[in-house]
Amino acid sequence: MIRHLGWRMKQPLHGFSTITPHDLLGLVEVGIYTMLGVLLSATAVLATVGSLHLLWIGIRDWTATDAIFELIDRLLLVLMLVELLHTVRISIRSHKLVVEPFLIIGLIATIRRTLVLGLHSDSFTKASQWSSDVESHFRASMIELSLLALLIAVLVASIYVGRTKRSQDDTEVAEH
Repeated sequence: MIRHLGWRMKQPLHGFSTITPHDLLGLVEVGIYTMLGVLLSATAVLATVGSLHLLWIGIRDWTATDAIFELIDRLLLVLMLVELLHTVRISIRSHKLVVEPFLIIGLIATIRRTLVLGLHSDSFTKASQWSSDVESHFRASMIELSLLALLIAVLVASIYVGRTKRSQDDTEVAEH
């Protein structure tokens, strides 16, 4: 089993296989990643089933936008969970931590927050009377939206630079 997972064992002594602490920690790591993958999968399935309920609510009341925003929010959560599951799968296979999936998860989360904040900001503009409290919440929302836009630009640039660097490294390896 240990050889199947890609770990090397020391030579057996007197017919017994010895497992090094490194091998044991590797097995524990794979076990934890596997449990995490199962939990993420179950969470993604539950969120998807919940999305079907939101879709039904949106179909019944097709003029309201609240259900649509909630559905998009839920689907983006599912997308984040699937991306995390992909990251766990890569980590199990390569035994390396890859940065790009985390950047993509951050991008999805930022877009998700932007949509939620936009929905809440819409309620501020519908207020018939502007009070100082409503105005301060609206300003705080606009500042947060500006920072989220900046964060989206930084994350997209980081993903682009990471992919460009990786393709340059692949080209250099192929040439040698």
